[in-house]
Amino acid sequence: MHRRLLAWLGGAALALPGTALPATAPDTGLATAPAHELEAVTLTGTRLERDLADLPGAATVVDAARVQTGQPGLQLDESLSRVPGLYLQNRYNFAQGLRLSSRGFGARAPFGVRGLRLNVDGFPETLPDGQSQVDAIDLDALESITVLRGPSSVLYGNATGGVVDMTTRSGRDLQYDRRFSVAGGADGYRKARLELGGADRDGHHYLSLTGVRHDGQRQQSDLEKYLLNARVGRALAPERDVELFFTALDTPVAQDPGGLTRAQVDEDRDQAARFANLLDAGQEVTQQRLGVLYRERGLGGELRLRGFVTRRDFRQQLPFPGSSLIDYQRLFYGLRLEYTNQAHLLGLDHRFLVGVDADRQRDDRGRRSVNAAGQVTGETANEDQTATASGLFVQTDTDLTDSLVLALGARADRVRLDIDDHRLVDGDQSGQQTFNQGSYSAGLTWHLNPRHSVYATVSNAFETPTFTELANPSGAGGFNPDLDPQKAVNREIGGRGQIGERLFYDLALFSVRVRDEITPYQLDGRTFYDNAARTRRDGLELLLEHQTTERLTLTLAYTYSDFEFEDFFDDQQNRDVSGNRLPGLPRHHLFAEAAWRWSNGAFLVVDGDYSGSVYAENTNRTKVDDYLVAGLRGGREWRLGRRSLTLYSGVKNLFDEDYIANLRINANSDRPNPADRGYYEPAPGRQWYAGASYAW
Repeated sequence: MHRRLLAWLGGAALALPGTALPATAPDTGLATAPAHELEAVTLTGTRLERDLADLPGAATVVDAARVQTGQPGLQLDESLSRVPGLYLQNRYNFAQGLRLSSRGFGARAPFGVRGLRLNVDGFPETLPDGQSQVDAIDLDALESITVLRGPSSVLYGNATGGVVDMTTRSGRDLQYDRRFSVAGGADGYRKARLELGGADRDGHHYLSLTGVRHDGQRQQSDLEKYLLNARVGRALAPERDVELFFTALDTPVAQDPGGLTRAQVDEDRDQAARFANLLDAGQEVTQQRLGVLYRERGLGGELRLRGFVTRRDFRQQLPFPGSSLIDYQRLFYGLRLEYTNQAHLLGLDHRFLVGVDADRQRDDRGRRSVNAAGQVTGETANEDQTATASGLFVQTDTDLTDSLVLALGARADRVRLDIDDHRLVDGDQSGQQTFNQGSYSAGLTWHLNPRHSVYATVSNAFETPTFTELANPSGAGGFNPDLDPQKAVNREIGGRGQIGERLFYDLALFSVRVRDEITPYQLDGRTFYDNAARTRRDGLELLLEHQTTERLTLTLAYTYSDFEFEDFFDDQQNRDVSGNRLPGLPRHHLFAEAAWRWSNGAFLVVDGDYSGSVYAENTNRTKVDDYLVAGLRGGREWRLGRRSLTLYSGVKNLFDEDYIANLRINANSDRPNPADRGYYEPAPGRQWYAGASYAW
């Protein structure tokens, strides 16, 4: 009964650009049906597939293919800026990678992503120790992105911030069998892409090749990258099928301009750090991943088995002399086994999932010292780093009544980190750490009426230190014996629904308490980590979408973040910082967009992104100003029989705003003058781009 009533629930459906709320079109039995009938949204990132209407937690589903229309396709922020609760930095330093945080988790990382689980087609982009990279994700191949915010260890383990689950196109999704695209713009931006695919009754195939060049506005910012993405599926029988996935990345050039002091930013925003130029700082990367997905639906329920193996070769010169030339050869592989079914017990209907995850990462890692002239002066590290993670989990959804859904989950994880030191001239630096953790979640969704639902949930999560974060500041080698996993408890209430015929909303209020928060500090120019006792995160996340007319859609995403240290004495500053705001995170963040789409294939999109001021370090004495950045893009598609031509152009940072794109928190925080603290990476000014694609 309540499944039919949920037909109206939700809002902001996938038919809109970047939506979060479900709405469905079946007959509700109501006398007057709303004018806008949208399809239901089914979540797969939660592992137990469910209607978004039934989820007792904050989630946003983005129609990536629609949102990215007319975008340059350089970074994942082009799709995720509209998601409340997320904060994105480092859009323009491709050697360090996009920094993504959810409810403040992940903000401590000087590069890359921490605290969130990233998946593409169900395969992890997150390593067993918790590090993630996004450079191998083919942004132009993405079909949809589901963002689950808040502690999510019960889903995938070792994550306090949430999950970003991405799905790529298959041959079944393509309107045209072939498409060729080119684009170019300011700062030497050039891009070419070829996409092929198709489907028949028993199978489908998809292949894309992408090449990107970008000089960047700052010195020492060149990028050259090539991506291959392939996917082939075949039905073995009516009840079983198999899919193969292959991705490859080749980045021969990704330069690193480094961070600047505040005085250097004021002097010349486009300069690179001194040693970034002298040492030709940057990285070279190649990566390949092969994955297989087998589905069996003849066992009463559905069995899904995934296996993958990833190879990554990496070399990076950091933008400073010393122990700064890094290389590793990585082998990362794993299995995912899931079984879902339904049952009727104790007079109630249940949907359940049980599963096992097993991952292993092995890095053959070296590090060498380099002098100011770029000459290698010696070896400082030669070791094998091995991380093994395994998890056993169960999830259930139970229909307590026609309007109440109870969701429960539990998971047990074991994470083991090992270092085998091969450079013994300074003693054996080997070590190992093992973390055994349990996670739970419990949530209740109440469907007030066909158009509105509310939920309440409580969950916990853990996050282990990564290999990088476990470096021993005492210089004794091995792991830092005083660094523990951080643990979070999340309490949340929220609601989703539709007001009138045109306004859709999604609201979440949350309170997270964290013990042993992992916080960075600097010692002799290197970054180390400590457990910052207790922190609290209270906040509000709101998404509104209004179908103003048949052509115009307005979107607004607002985040209020009240994040503080509850109890922490900063030894480096010799100061009690309890009650201070967590550095690197704005209290207010707002995204707004107006999108016009005409029936003749033309579109025009105007957006704005406001970020409040942030502090650069724990004492809150070094402040970075707020900023507002606007963008404009538009274009048109012409249908020529079975062919299509699309032209588009756009402008980023329309009003040439000066702002900081990346902040390395607690850098130089031991300097007595607050004006000398911090390292900053300025964003580029106004940038234009244009592109064309031809499909047949």
